Amino acid sequence: MNRFLFSFLAVVLVCCAAAAQNLSSDPATGAASADAQPGVTETVSPEIVQFQKIEDSWSDAVNRHDQYGLELVLSPLFVDVSASGDVTTRNQQVAQVLSGEDKTLYLAQKVVTVRMLGDIAVANGTYALHHKVGSSQVDEKGVFTHVFERVHGGWLCINSQRTVLRQDASTKKKESSPETPFHLPNPFSRGEKGPQ
Repeated sequence: MNRFLFSFLAVVLVCCAAAAQNLSSDPATGAASADAQPGVTETVSPEIVQFQKIEDSWSDAVNRHDQYGLELVLSPLFVDVSASGDVTTRNQQVAQVLSGEDKTLYLAQKVVTVRMLGDIAVANGTYALHHKVGSSQVDEKGVFTHVFERVHGGWLCINSQRTVLRQDASTKKKESSPETPFHLPNPFSRGEKGPQ
């Protein structure tokens, strides 16, 4: 009985030591992390890692004006709805990359969530896009939804939708007039009572 109890405790201690080592090490290298905080773990799903690689390939193809890199990510059925409402196809996206008219174009995308629906995946995330509009440079930040289809063991984007985030109130130019220095919204007229 004592041998059994001793063996059981030894196994438990070894498992605890292995779990503690995994929490304090970098999963990519196995080396101890200097930033490791006890009791805090960071979990990133394999799907997010997989689709982040695809998004990185997409961004890299746009930034390098790489036609073939872009064709490896976008489906022939691809439809893009930009933040400004412009609708383009894969061929139009490739033509824009090839023309290279905007030498300052830079795209960065970060996947936040991925939902797997069989051979369809929906990735949501944030993006930063530096580009020209007319003669001025624009830094656009927003969110995206990308719909992917599994094709021949890989993933191709079939639909993209981008939405620009509203500008922070602290960065907006504040305007006020002497008559109305500020505005307090009042949804109730004087005769109505609010919820009680």
